[in-house]
Parts: sequence; structure tokens; C-alpha cells
Amino acid sequence: MTQWQKSSFSGPGDGNECVELAHADDALLLRESDEPDRILPVTRDGLTALLRLVKER
Repeated sequence: MTQWQKSSFSGPGDGNECVELAHADDALLLRESDEPDRILPVTRDGLTALLRLVKER
């Protein structure tokens, strides 16, 4: 079973307004809690680039 971790920037509680991250064998997995079946596999470098871009905005 995949263990999802809620973003520390998400709102409090168990609401459906957060981004979650999980570790798979060869990738990291991202999803939005309001659409848990839509999972985006990313590499570590890809996630790093995404986070840099988000921080710049």
C-alpha cells in the first residue's frame, strides 16, 4: 500500500485541498487529494524543478 504524505503547506485537517507525495520504487508520486486516482510520477530532479518554479511565483 502506498503511504501518502500531505504537504506541510496544505490547510489544516483532512480536507480535500492538499497536495500529497509518496515514494515508489523508482519515482516519486504526486496527487491532489480531491482527485486521488490521478497520480503523477516524477523523478527527484523533476520534483526539485517543480518546487523551484513554484517558489519563484
